[in-house]
Amino acid sequence: MPAPTSTPRTLYDKVYDDHLVYSADQALIYIDRHLVHEVTSPQAFEGLRTAKRIVRRPDCTLATVDHNIPTISRKSFKSIHSFIEEPDSRAQVGALEDNVKEFGLTYFGMGDRRQGIVHIIGPEQGFTLPGTTVVCGDSHTSTHGAFGALAFGIGTSEVEHVLATQTLPQKKSKNMRINVEGALPAGCNSKDIVLHIIGLIGTAGGNGCVIEFSGSTIRELSMEARMSICNMSIEGGARAGMIAPDEITFEYLAGRPLCPVGEEWDQAVAYWKTLKSDAGAHYDVEVEIKAEDIAPTLTWGTSPQDTVPITGTVPDPEKATDPIRKNGMKRSLEYMGLQPGQVMEEVKIDKAFLGSCTNGRIEDLRSAAKVILSAGKDAKVAEGVYAMVVPGSGLVKQQAEAEGIDVVFKKAGFDWREAGCSMCLGMNPDQLKPQERCASTSNRNFEGRQGQGGRTHLMSPAMVAAAAMTGRLTDVRKFVGENVSDHPEIKVTSVFDYMDAAIPSPAPIPRETKIVDPNAKALPEAVDPATAGLPKFNVLTGIAAPMSTANIDTDMIIPKQFLKTLERTGLGKAAFFEHRYDQKTKEENPDFVLNKEPFRRANILICTGANFGCGSSREHAPWAINDFGIRCIAAPSFADIFYNNCFKNGMLPIVLPPAELEQLHADASAGQELTVDLERKVIVRPDGKGEISFQVDDFRRHCLINGLDDIGLTLQHREEIEQFETRRTATWPWLDGLGYAKKGGKVPVKPASPQKKKMDW
Repeated sequence: MPAPTSTPRTLYDKVYDDHLVYSADQALIYIDRHLVHEVTSPQAFEGLRTAKRIVRRPDCTLATVDHNIPTISRKSFKSIHSFIEEPDSRAQVGALEDNVKEFGLTYFGMGDRRQGIVHIIGPEQGFTLPGTTVVCGDSHTSTHGAFGALAFGIGTSEVEHVLATQTLPQKKSKNMRINVEGALPAGCNSKDIVLHIIGLIGTAGGNGCVIEFSGSTIRELSMEARMSICNMSIEGGARAGMIAPDEITFEYLAGRPLCPVGEEWDQAVAYWKTLKSDAGAHYDVEVEIKAEDIAPTLTWGTSPQDTVPITGTVPDPEKATDPIRKNGMKRSLEYMGLQPGQVMEEVKIDKAFLGSCTNGRIEDLRSAAKVILSAGKDAKVAEGVYAMVVPGSGLVKQQAEAEGIDVVFKKAGFDWREAGCSMCLGMNPDQLKPQERCASTSNRNFEGRQGQGGRTHLMSPAMVAAAAMTGRLTDVRKFVGENVSDHPEIKVTSVFDYMDAAIPSPAPIPRETKIVDPNAKALPEAVDPATAGLPKFNVLTGIAAPMSTANIDTDMIIPKQFLKTLERTGLGKAAFFEHRYDQKTKEENPDFVLNKEPFRRANILICTGANFGCGSSREHAPWAINDFGIRCIAAPSFADIFYNNCFKNGMLPIVLPPAELEQLHADASAGQELTVDLERKVIVRPDGKGEISFQVDDFRRHCLINGLDDIGLTLQHREEIEQFETRRTATWPWLDGLGYAKKGGKVPVKPASPQKKKMDW
């Protein structure tokens, strides 16, 4: 562990420092907890299999299915093969089930009532703990930062890296603090706080930063409310969001199946209490917010930064001073079918969605149920509106049913579903139809996010319930007023009444192929040939495609219907699919740049709009662009995860000032070739117009030039990893998979049912 320092440190500094395996050209940090799901893992497991590698720490890995499974009733469920109708979804879920058996991982399948959205089951089971590093192939892994954990989304290459090494190469982020002080006005909750924040700082406001949320308002929030805020920190551009652990945190965790007990619990709490920022700690960016300025908030456009109070109106793009922002607003309004000045409370909806990793917990369902009960004894969902509730996990569903919440919803006309991601991203049958408008508790309102042509307004669970009951976007205060107390018809229960004790994980199925021993001696200092797994990037000369759109998100780069793949290749045809093709005729759109000559042959992309690649951590976006033939992208800024994913795939993202990008954009628009010389770190303009220099991390440059992959490089440091693990066990023994791998230990939690599923702990 790092030596004590007298320099004041932030919460992020402390957790980062405590996980440094080594710090050289690029730091390597240890990963305590790895969550795995069906969409971003198939290619990672195949990579392990091809390289004859094992999962280094099965005790620190937890898998479930959530993204594209059906949420219809499972009363007739027997197997995924008979239950899941969509072949691609069935193949992904089947691949995960095969992989967890082969590699000996703990798995919550569709027949297990603990199954649910990864970012709900982790905290629910006590798998998420303060001071840990948590990763998952999903951008909303930031949720777990509510516990004082350093939690962030990763791409598939990094999923494979963690499985093989239990570490990740990381460059330290900047520190950002958002301090919220005061009492929240009536009708407001954590979703309103975070939407207000994103509307203030923008979707790129936290780029390059880990945000610490602090202040009296944050300290008063429950753990479930804190999770909602950290969940959406990624929508503000941050690498992660964190909140210092406190007594509210400890009370939430105590007694959960995978939490430490006895003496180890006392040791853990003593350590967790040190996880707060020191007085005088430095923050690179600080934002102060008064809680009294926050109102019930929702989105009007196609970016989470497009927010407005429910009492407000649709903004006018003509008042925007930035031309790129103005054009983006116009496009959003056209897509959303709204007009400048339109009153938000007059906008009618077609569907209402309650669920997602942002707002699918028991407190979220309770708050929505209170609104329904406040509407009157016989209140019903408005005519013409379809409303659905998707609990975040099987245990949330069971608890809600015990409390009578399901009856409240069903009596009002809501569809009561099974756990899953559902309409948050519409990878399963739960989707919007073109031009359908949805009041949603999810986290993204990108074009097509909830269904091709669907229109999404993000808001709190209470606001969604209000909209469902009135048939239009509605100020929830008209229902609840100043009454924010528990409703007598909701019988609040304890989550511990529904939890099983933890039992040992199944042993891996014997494999025929020889596996690399993780305890083998360290590789020699020379680079092993197995690390040369990427095409080398030295000098790239070719056509550059010009773009000028800001906030090009991962859903725009590759829509969700192409994510149900078990391969990394063949996605080039899907790149920018909804822009390249007319969605009615399926013919090429002649106006889209990549359909024009010579740009359909481009291998460089010049974009003058900021925040390229924002959105999901899934690696499919760079896979699609790379497969199209584009190996270099230049932009004013990139979303952190997309930026990292590019390097994992042998691609070069270049950050340049707007003035220099305008020059390159003009060259590209003229159809002239550019040359990207990575060795000299310059872009050569055509016709002797000169060169433009760019900066890139020396270590990443070295890897691109030599075609080196991260896993092979990391495995040269086996000895350091093993030494770190030895110190980790001695210092933080509760992190060694307590409850399902550590001596088969059981946690004394009263099980709700004596039945044990086939692949239980």
